[in-house]
Amino acid sequence: MIWRDLPARSWSERKFARPQVEPKLKQSTIMGRICFIVFVGILAAVASTHCADPPESKHSQPIVSRIPRQPIDSTAIAKVGYSKRRHILEIEFANGAVYRYLDISPSVYHDLMSAESRAQFYDFNIKGKYSSVRVRPRIKDKSTN
Repeated sequence: MIWRDLPARSWSERKFARPQVEPKLKQSTIMGRICFIVFVGILAAVASTHCADPPESKHSQPIVSRIPRQPIDSTAIAKVGYSKRRHILEIEFANGAVYRYLDISPSVYHDLMSAESRAQFYDFNIKGKYSSVRVRPRIKDKSTN
């Protein structure tokens, strides 16, 4: 919009006047916003399906662990193993579940092993803070059938 196309007004009226928007421009702006919102929605849906954990199926390959785990004295954790070369921490819990934690520095492993309460250290410093993969699900109690 060009100021000279406006009707003759005083300078203060022009300064504070709301410029008129052509209906076609307004309509195209609204359509552009709608298209953008739809695009973002589709992008979010695709990202959530590709970033989610893959579904468990009969044909999925189980993770084979070659990291030796040593038994530890803890109420919730049965065994712990660590690969210095790959920076992988594996924790076997008392319920039988085994989880693999990725990108664990050697210092975090040493802090875990030297912690007074290893289960508490795990809860506050590892769980939810590092990427993890379930190696083995928990073993269901046979008495609950």
